[in-house]
Amino acid sequence: MNQKNFFNSQSRRNFVKKSSILAGGVLAAPVLSRANYFSGSDNTIKIALIGCGGRGTGAAVQALSTRQNVQLVAMADAFKDRLDGSLKDILDALGDKKGRVQVKEENKFTGFDAYKKAIPLADVVILTTPPGFRPIHFEEAVNQDKQIFMEKPVATDPAGIQRVLAAAEKAKAKKLNVVVGLQRRYQSSYRELMKRVHDGAIGDIISAQAWWNNDGVWVHPRQSEWTEMEYQMRNWYYFVWLCGDHITEQHIHNLDVINWAIDSYPVAAQGMGGREVRKGKDNGQIFDHHYIEFHYGNGAILNSQCRHQPGTMSKVDELLTGTKGKVYCDEARITDTNGKTIYQFDKSKENKPYQNEHDELFDAVAKGEYKFWDAERGAKSTMTSILGRLASYTGQSVEWDKAINSGLDIMPVSYDFNAAPPVVPDQNGNYPIPVPGVTKYF
Repeated sequence: MNQKNFFNSQSRRNFVKKSSILAGGVLAAPVLSRANYFSGSDNTIKIALIGCGGRGTGAAVQALSTRQNVQLVAMADAFKDRLDGSLKDILDALGDKKGRVQVKEENKFTGFDAYKKAIPLADVVILTTPPGFRPIHFEEAVNQDKQIFMEKPVATDPAGIQRVLAAAEKAKAKKLNVVVGLQRRYQSSYRELMKRVHDGAIGDIISAQAWWNNDGVWVHPRQSEWTEMEYQMRNWYYFVWLCGDHITEQHIHNLDVINWAIDSYPVAAQGMGGREVRKGKDNGQIFDHHYIEFHYGNGAILNSQCRHQPGTMSKVDELLTGTKGKVYCDEARITDTNGKTIYQFDKSKENKPYQNEHDELFDAVAKGEYKFWDAERGAKSTMTSILGRLASYTGQSVEWDKAINSGLDIMPVSYDFNAAPPVVPDQNGNYPIPVPGVTKYF
């Protein structure tokens, strides 16, 4: 039944009433609870955007480009200029669909607590702030019974991972759809490859390689009127509490692919990293390269590398090696042990995964279906990246169980633009940098 017919056949209240009467197994499909039905007119899905940077703007456009009757009704960001810029970019991108933007002036919220004001106004929330804030925003959205799209990574420390895992259990119990922006899981070629891997096409996976090597990202020069907190927030990529380092913020995509293929998570990691070109005061505290060896319980070993160094070889890809063959993920090709191609995905049939993750989420929401519970695997793949970072920063072998249960919390004590961030520069303007062999966390 299509969306229009569904909502014409019975009102939201009548459907919820009938669903509660029939609770206990009469309905075969996993039907959502009362909280999952829409707050406005019967066929309108209202969304709130929490985090109005580039990724948030893109995610909002993708959500508003789905075939459902979706409206953006609220926006929240720490900074007004970023919110206003995002709104303009969203309107410009939507073209003839710009009427889907219905954000009243009173529903534009700024500051650290803006999310608390925007979330209640929506049916679906889009969480796209810097990842350090993801645990508290996800927790709030789940507590308010919202359907959720949240970008990866979902935390920057083990304490945040535990908060996300706890909220994920609540989301499951409430049958709240949660999609995490690990878009390869919504990409046709990767789905076809993984289907064959799990069916035994390359036998048992014994090793893997993963890469995210490119030039790096932007820097926003310090302004005299900014507090230290504002400076770090506007340059969030360079501070571990906000970003998690680029091994977490970007390389998580490749690590998640390997976890997906092996259908497990590493039990330990060791590796190396540092700063060779990223040395300036405007480069915060993160490394510019990491090389990590992840060990899985089945004996498989993943060698992963990520690098932000201008002028170096660019490569973003994954390779799986099994007892019967190999998978070249970017090429969408599987070979046998002699190098003969045994499967090649037709790239002309590739979808647009960034759009597809929203298409599938909003289709489920419109139909009242519970189909997506990405939060747990999103948290565990985020933890995989954190495990690698801890190994790189300390120069030690780090065990998964010890790390995830360490209680390590790197977030601020209080959220205020005049409050001190977790790290501050010394008298020369330099930030503390992890030193392998010296830095310890637990």
